[in-house]
Amino acid sequence: MPQAVTTVGQPSGDGMESPGRSPAPGSDFAPLLKTVRSQGLLERRPGRYALAIAADLAALGATVAAVVLVGDTWWNLFLALPLAVLWTRTAFVGHDAGHSQITGDRRAARILGLVHANLLLGMNEAWWNDKHVRHHANPNHIEKDPDVGVGALVWTQKQAAQREGLARLLTRNQARLFFPMLLLEGIALKVYGFQFLRRQPARERALSGLLLGLHLALYATLLLTTMSVGRAVVFALVHHALFGLHLGMAFAPNHKGMEMPDPDGDRWGHLQRQVLTSRNVRGAVLTDWFLGGLNYQIEHHLFPSMPRPHLRLAQPLVKAHCAAIGMPYTETGLTESYRQALRHMHEVGEPLR
Repeated sequence: MPQAVTTVGQPSGDGMESPGRSPAPGSDFAPLLKTVRSQGLLERRPGRYALAIAADLAALGATVAAVVLVGDTWWNLFLALPLAVLWTRTAFVGHDAGHSQITGDRRAARILGLVHANLLLGMNEAWWNDKHVRHHANPNHIEKDPDVGVGALVWTQKQAAQREGLARLLTRNQARLFFPMLLLEGIALKVYGFQFLRRQPARERALSGLLLGLHLALYATLLLTTMSVGRAVVFALVHHALFGLHLGMAFAPNHKGMEMPDPDGDRWGHLQRQVLTSRNVRGAVLTDWFLGGLNYQIEHHLFPSMPRPHLRLAQPLVKAHCAAIGMPYTETGLTESYRQALRHMHEVGEPLR
């Protein structure tokens, strides 16, 4: 079962980070890694995560209870918003578990991932980790990062030039359609997860499929025993739309519009590959909470196994190191991060207009 990148060593020849390998003594990353380790920022915080998970699960349980109590009325639609927010909190925990930020025990980390992703969200954690491993190894690399591959959206003008028919029309207007398309992401995540079952070994497929099926059964039971079929369908659509929008808004600022390595150019080192392709979002506690710590995207990519609470503490060290070696470090406000991402998507579609 693949897990998201969990180590901070020197990348191996295939672009993945090797667990047993240390950065080359002369690399730009080595002194930064030494400083971060010396301050204990790579040490895990299981107690902190336990409290956060307990609080999120309690809030999730309270929201589900409220859905039951409100019953078969349209007022229940107002509860779709807090439920979507709490589902996004659940996704953040699944993300951190996949990176081994919560615990170094692979079995425990996988159980956390299965519970939070498959059971609570209906999202196949094996699919997510498989995709996320490749993204972390080569962010924004057009040939290696699945997040910038051709899909509903495209990320380079070369990709755009190959679009035809309805896909070409979509690409022409993809910047305008980006946020509306995020409303479909909550459902898409479920579809991708079920499709990925075919690629899993038999035992893993059985376990993943069982939990995904159990999620759907529990979700349908909650809605259909609480409200009429019509209201249940509307609630599910609104809930998944808000969930997809919130999750997409957390991930959209991270890399879109940032540097994209030339597949035929020189190979970048770990520091260059992770810093130049990532964008941080400025903010305080509320921003950290809303974006699940992913606003410290540069620090997260440099140290993927670093616990989320430590990312803010590592940021001054990373900024100072980048300044010392002349490495650009990108940080913007939240609104500006969306503007830059949308501008990039607009420019990609420009030749088709």
